[in-house]
Amino acid sequence: MLKIHNSLSGAKEEFKPIKAGEARMYVCGITVYDHIHLGHARMLCAFDLIQRYLRSSGLKVTYVRNITDIDDNIIERAAANGEEWSALARRFTDAMREDCAALGLDAPDLEPRATEYIDEIVVMIKTLIEKGYAYAAGNGDVMYSVRRFADYGRLSGKKIDDLRAGARVQIEDAKHDPLDFVLWKSAKPGEPSWASPWGAGRPGWHIECSAMSTSLLGCHFDLHGGWMDLKFPHHENEIAQSCAACGTPFVNVWMHNGFVRINDEKMSKSLGNFFTVRDVLRTLRDPEVLRYFLISSHYRGPINYSEAQLAQADETLLGLYRALEGASAGGRVDAAALHEFKRVMDDDFNTPEALAVLQGVARELNSAKAAKRAAAAADAAATMRAIGRMLGLLQQDPGAYLKRGAGEPQLADEHIDALVEARTAARAAKNFAEGDRIRAELAAAGILIDDKPGGVTQWRRA
Repeated sequence: MLKIHNSLSGAKEEFKPIKAGEARMYVCGITVYDHIHLGHARMLCAFDLIQRYLRSSGLKVTYVRNITDIDDNIIERAAANGEEWSALARRFTDAMREDCAALGLDAPDLEPRATEYIDEIVVMIKTLIEKGYAYAAGNGDVMYSVRRFADYGRLSGKKIDDLRAGARVQIEDAKHDPLDFVLWKSAKPGEPSWASPWGAGRPGWHIECSAMSTSLLGCHFDLHGGWMDLKFPHHENEIAQSCAACGTPFVNVWMHNGFVRINDEKMSKSLGNFFTVRDVLRTLRDPEVLRYFLISSHYRGPINYSEAQLAQADETLLGLYRALEGASAGGRVDAAALHEFKRVMDDDFNTPEALAVLQGVARELNSAKAAKRAAAAADAAATMRAIGRMLGLLQQDPGAYLKRGAGEPQLADEHIDALVEARTAARAAKNFAEGDRIRAELAAAGILIDDKPGGVTQWRRA
């Protein structure tokens, strides 16, 4: 029985799909004006893992993750660069997809871009005006009237009167209430715009997700996810818009992932501790190390990023691939281990406990290999692969993985192979001094040698 923590109720609830056997999930994606950073990667890996597990549980999943390809940041960055806003958005969309592929993420079933849904956005805004939830302001914008929606604040636990007390009303503000938020922004000179009944303009950020999610998944669907800091105001505003426009419930289960901290401090550009995924991947043996690190903490909690934590993830993953190395294929998955894995994952996707199960199977595999129990080793390896598949891990060839090193390699694989062969020849000729010299040369380049029985020598990067 899968239980998920629902941000709307603040409690774990049994997941009951609206339509039996199906799960419809929408996740707020990336605003594409820069390369994705570690906070983005945390969210992307968390919900990639969730959709993988839902599918492995036998559900037919429709996973939608949007792209915001028009907003103030995109317009401002493009102007600073002297390029078209649409070209900048396309460039960083391509870069995002490259980084997602490097992290081993499955592509979403649907990946709508905001600019593809202008018509749907306009229709939803018109509906909100007709129902009395929105109004055309004097400055050309269209605003949502927050006080018209009785349940506003239910997701975030915020009360309208408390929010109102802390708000400031500017003299030039065309809002009826300082809490009202924009649905349609009147175009400023030189900005991209689209035609609408209220004049040329572009959509506000919140309305984009309401229009895209309900267009693709229906007015009422199962799961909605995103960063913790989207709970208010973005997701609160989505609820207000969607429920008012559709006249139905919007989302059954709301899910939010925790923040990334850098050396126990909040990740921030102002603190100089802001890392893009591309910067981090350049330092790693393999992108899978970053994925392992990001799922090693529970998705709802904070995660502390540091070189030490990343090094630990690297060493743990190396150990898992070392266990798989040399194990025969074709084994049977251990039902008991798989049952235990699913038991902990059914508890709100408890990945720390799930990885502990995986490491337990790896210990069994190492014991079987040491005792030369080939069939037991093959079964343990098959179990590791099956669990790893649901986590997005351990699908690479162990031998190839173990030959990779962190950062830029000092020696190419072909050069290493040649040195290993020369060392083997020197040892065969009893020229042990030359063999030791070659081993030292390899070690200085970060290459570790492992002499196996039968005269076989394997190498890996440190």
